[in-house]
Amino acid sequence: MTDSSASEMTDSIAAEQQPEPQPASVPQLHPRREPFEHGLLPIPKLIFTDGIQTLSQLKSTLLSSDLTPRVSSETLARVLGVPIEHSRLLIETISSVLHDDSDPLVKAKNSKEFDEIGVNVFDLLVFLYIQSYKRLLPKGHRDSAAVADVWPSTSAFDGFLSALSPLQLVRSNSRKFMPSLADEEAHQLSYLHKHMGNILSLLADSAEGEGDESLVLSMDKFEHLGFLIYFGEKGSQGTTLSQSTPFFANSDPDMPAAPVPASQVLGWLLQTISSTQEHIADKALPEENGPSSSSDQDVTMTDIGTSSAKPASNLRGPSFIEGISKSSYVKQAHELKGTSVKVLNCHESVIYILAPMRYATVYGCSDATIVLGAVGKAVRVEHCERVHLITAAKRICIANCRECVFFLGVNQQPLIVGDNHKLQVAPYNTFYSQLEEHMNQVGIDPNINRWDEPVALGVVDPHDSLSHPAGVSDVQAESAMRLDPDQYTHFVIPNWLGSEEAGSTKDNPFPLPDAYIASQQKNHKNLEEVKQILRETQLEENRKREFSSALHACFKDWLYSSGNIRQLYCVQGE
Repeated sequence: MTDSSASEMTDSIAAEQQPEPQPASVPQLHPRREPFEHGLLPIPKLIFTDGIQTLSQLKSTLLSSDLTPRVSSETLARVLGVPIEHSRLLIETISSVLHDDSDPLVKAKNSKEFDEIGVNVFDLLVFLYIQSYKRLLPKGHRDSAAVADVWPSTSAFDGFLSALSPLQLVRSNSRKFMPSLADEEAHQLSYLHKHMGNILSLLADSAEGEGDESLVLSMDKFEHLGFLIYFGEKGSQGTTLSQSTPFFANSDPDMPAAPVPASQVLGWLLQTISSTQEHIADKALPEENGPSSSSDQDVTMTDIGTSSAKPASNLRGPSFIEGISKSSYVKQAHELKGTSVKVLNCHESVIYILAPMRYATVYGCSDATIVLGAVGKAVRVEHCERVHLITAAKRICIANCRECVFFLGVNQQPLIVGDNHKLQVAPYNTFYSQLEEHMNQVGIDPNINRWDEPVALGVVDPHDSLSHPAGVSDVQAESAMRLDPDQYTHFVIPNWLGSEEAGSTKDNPFPLPDAYIASQQKNHKNLEEVKQILRETQLEENRKREFSSALHACFKDWLYSSGNIRQLYCVQGE
């Protein structure tokens, strides 16, 4: 079948198919947030706006050139016409948002393994298709009508974002105007409803017949939709995606069900999506803004270590830590109800999340120190100013941040996108007793740390709903500088913040580069020399008082200039 006939078939499916009645027992369909939140790359050559024409050609090329359904980064670079660095970044990104943890790509640790394993062609096709997705606008924006469509469109407010600093942008769109989880889910469902026909055609096989019946979907190809969707409120735990459908349910794995006409699958999926959209709309009426407004209030000293931020979470949704101001907040592993965390709008505070996680997002924070325990998939930091972030993670993406310092233990190259200024990266600089156990749980290798290999992409994120001036998307983002070793300090997590369960970690699990080791040794030696001088110095009582006052003044200045004043919140709360 030709590409044009496949496209016509998809349009025919979407336009003519009358969906069959949906069984009452079928669970609701939900979009997976991870590909939309952590899986979009601002690389123009990966964004196809011609529907499925280019991707259909790519599918034919890849399947005809390889004996296996997996593609290496070298082949991908050649076929897509991108640098090998970008094809590797693409494959690494897919591995971080894959729905199937049994896929060998998830276990890859370095570039050589990523190259040898390669990515499944059908996961790749779904990933590339959604690169044209546009994120949801803040609620109430006056230009929302112009950009309501989920397919790329133009806006009358080119350059709106660049006119504001990251924090100004966040404050101009305060929490009550930010999209709730329900808003984002509805937006993603709308996108899936519009484009499901095209996506299915990329997964379908051609069969004998004419019209709608010429495209059929096998059970194993249907499973690749798990990249984008899941069934049920908490996901199909222990159940494959196909078992939640009337087409493939109860089929024998050794004798899979026969392929089903793609038109029949599409009709059922569209009706299921519509049913979920109606459910979300009905549920949103009494809960217009998602999380309670009380989560926006400042947290006082007496709230340290409690669940004062009222995180809204479930097994599929993230835990929210929001609105912490001039305080400290501690979250242990047993206190997290989900596998992901979102830290939102926290200022002049220290946030400790000493737990294993799959995903983490830090958004709209300023003048804060944030410690993320072990993040096995991806961290995204966006619209932050003067934040010190400390994390052990598989990968990290930094977008639209200013004057931030990142102390990283990361297995993949840090990705820097958007409008960033005066960013610094440094090697990981702390530990807590259960850190290595948490890293083992989520698959972080302490022997691989690529903290000093940042990759900078475009200044403008083409996935924002607001468009930008022509040509700006081709400008490379400002990268990050290495922190001067003389400014590198070890960050001490107070013992009393640790879990009740003792751990085996006694030191920083990530080896330090020689320059940073030498700097620490020099600082330690200088400290010992000063101590010795003080012990041997004989001063009169009034001179001792003057000397003590001078020391306290210098120490206070250092606390404020370095940002370590934030840790005193912990001491006050002890």
